[in-house]
Amino acid sequence: MASKRNLVVAQSGGPSPVINNSLRGIVETAREMSEIGTVYGGWHGIEGILKEELLDLSAQCPEEIALLRVTPAAGSIGTCRYKLRAEQEEDFKRAIEVFKAHDVGYFFYIGGNDSMDTANKVAQLAAKEGLDLVAVGVPKTIDNDVGDSEFKLIDHTPGYGSVAKFWTHMIQNANEENGGSSPADPVLVMQAMGRKIGFIPAAARLADPNREMPLEIILAESDLTFDDVADAVNDRLKKDGRCLVVVSEGFNVGSLGERKDSFGHTMFSASQTTVAQVVVNALNEKGLATRGSARGNVPGTDQRHAMVYASTVDLEEAYRVGQKAVELAAAGESGYMATILRQPGDIYNVYYDKVPLEKVANSERTFSKDWILPGGRDVSDDFVRYARPLIGDDMVSIPMVDGRQRLARLKPIFAEQKLPKYELQALRK
Repeated sequence: MASKRNLVVAQSGGPSPVINNSLRGIVETAREMSEIGTVYGGWHGIEGILKEELLDLSAQCPEEIALLRVTPAAGSIGTCRYKLRAEQEEDFKRAIEVFKAHDVGYFFYIGGNDSMDTANKVAQLAAKEGLDLVAVGVPKTIDNDVGDSEFKLIDHTPGYGSVAKFWTHMIQNANEENGGSSPADPVLVMQAMGRKIGFIPAAARLADPNREMPLEIILAESDLTFDDVADAVNDRLKKDGRCLVVVSEGFNVGSLGERKDSFGHTMFSASQTTVAQVVVNALNEKGLATRGSARGNVPGTDQRHAMVYASTVDLEEAYRVGQKAVELAAAGESGYMATILRQPGDIYNVYYDKVPLEKVANSERTFSKDWILPGGRDVSDDFVRYARPLIGDDMVSIPMVDGRQRLARLKPIFAEQKLPKYELQALRK
């Protein structure tokens, strides 16, 4: 009988409300696999692997692992935005050395398209170096941009359903406030995450599928100007006396002194001036068609760490896709990402499959132009039918102790380091 090989799982990029449930799915399923030994977590993603900081997840209390379901973001094992680029040969070789030193036969990377690229490159190098390593990707991204625009590689990404649910409730509540305060503050502009893709701002429509609210949705893809937005808002004010505006953080208002992360992605929430504030200023300077002023609201990372708004459907699917990844690994199927695909038909149902990492590595889907209504200020019923099942029908049940959330608290039990200290290649001066 072949000896057990150990497993390392790591996370990369921005976290999500359900990323820890994918981690939980991996840990709990791996326990049942005779091929898999100890499960380690790379402490803060690939950085932890390179530094040989491996958190022993098998040594954790099962109750704490179970609580990962209701623990948002990535605080349990951490994440990072350190990208392994093709020229960073020392980093790649160091990762292989760490895997060899700890008898690692399985490597899982939870993340978006850049993470799938890293997992793919590590798998290729391992094969070249003669290391028997099964590398599997686990999808995660709140803005639903992993995969293809035809939804054949993956229907949606774990994390998106929960952020869509967050915006469903935010718009409902904002509409109540705007309705009450409209004599003085008739316009409320809200900025949604999602960089240059419109899935998150489009989710605002889920709060009002029958289009009863005075709601304008401005996607980055809409190609509208400030004048277009101002005219639309004033038309709403003339008709309804008030207006809610959801604007994508990627709406074109110039560079705004934008900052980039190490992947090259714009970090809009780290800019000194927000898109929402620019739109608010432009509306107030141009003048509103009714008395009062426009105001702005810019949710930040709460969109991806507000566990009370997590979708129960999203939580279940995040867990199941983690399970699927372990099943692939145990079967020796390296070089794949576990994926979620939708069954045809009117009743929402999904199944879990696999897709080659090379097909999703550095891929980026687009928001369908067919989902943007003429005028560029709303999304279609077809989008609502696509997104509605992802937010579920219930609120998640959160365990509480002394009035506070009971979150997972993993013990700092790390594998013994066997290699010399290492400085990350891209951070060397």
